[in-house]
Parts: sequence; C-alpha cells; structure tokens
Amino acid sequence: MAIDFPNPTIDLKNEPAPESTAVLAGGCFWCTEAVFNQIEGVKKVVSGYSGGERATANYEAVCGGGTGHAEAIQIAYDPSQISYGQLLKIFFSVAHDPTQLNRQGNDRGTQYRSAIFYSDPEQKRVAEAYIQQLNQAKVFGAPIVTEVTPLQAFYPAEGYHQNYCSLNPQNPYIQGVAVPKVEKIRKQFPDLLKKMAVKK
Repeated sequence: MAIDFPNPTIDLKNEPAPESTAVLAGGCFWCTEAVFNQIEGVKKVVSGYSGGERATANYEAVCGGGTGHAEAIQIAYDPSQISYGQLLKIFFSVAHDPTQLNRQGNDRGTQYRSAIFYSDPEQKRVAEAYIQQLNQAKVFGAPIVTEVTPLQAFYPAEGYHQNYCSLNPQNPYIQGVAVPKVEKIRKQFPDLLKKMAVKK
C-alpha cells in the first residue's frame, strides 16, 4: 500500500479522555495485535473473540468456523494521542487486506473475516464513511468487504494467545505473516510509533 494512504475525512475528535476502546477483526489476532502494539497512544491490546456467544468463545470452538465469532482485538487507547480514524487507517493499510472475504491469506473461514465492531453511533459513522472514502478513491483493486457491526461483547482469548508475537518470535507463522506487517508499519508510519518501537 502506498505511503500516502489517505487519512479519514471524517474522524472523532482527539479530546482528552481517560481511555477509549476499539474492537477490530482482520484475520489471525496474533498479527493484528502485533501491529497495534507498536502504536503511540495504544495502552493495551487484547486478543479475543467477538460476534458469537460466551459459551463458544474459546479457540478450539472458534477455529471450527461455526460459532459466529471472529478473531478480534480490543484496543485500549488514549484519544488525545491517536484518533479512532487513525487506528482505522492502520487497520486498512497495514494490519490486513480488507478485500478478502472470510479469509486472510491461507487462513480461511468466517473467524478470519474483516470486521469493525463499533461501540457507539460515532464509531459507526467514522467507519462507514472511511470505507466509502477508500472505495470511492479506489485505493484497493477490489471492493472492501469489511463488516461494520454493533459490538455485543468481546471475550478475551486464552492467556497463551496474548502478546503472542513478542513471546514467540521464532514461530514460523509469526515470521512469515506477523513480522512483515510489523516491519511495514515501522516503515510506512514511523511518526505513529512508540519510541521504544522505533529503536528496535
């Protein structure tokens, strides 16, 4: 994706607030978590499941593809440092391919779908407007298939999934899929990185 990937023309104001959250799904949560952990203003990223019921919010069930869940991340961020729209910019430009329906690369199934789970009408407004903006600008070679759906619940994944990329850097999947995304975010948006991420 080009370095001049467009900013959202409609965004939430960067007003002082204790903390805001965003829930996004874009394929394997190990990879999306690794991308957003690099970003200044992001306080915490939790891998988990959204879109289904509590009873089936576990890795074994979700991997079957029939629970309604997507592998998602919950991002706790400081809106005075980074806006919701800027998080979406990273989501669309680096974290995943929003034109792939119910898959990301070789990961296939509805659990790997592209989705934005909004928690209020303003998040919905920003997300829908940005998707329309990107489609109209033909930023991608195909239409964006990202779902914009209300957040019913977010269920944290099992402990061994949290911060998986940092704790398992030699894992072949991490090397092949997550690391290139981390390198991409560092190259394309160095001004958005935490200082410690820049030094790595």
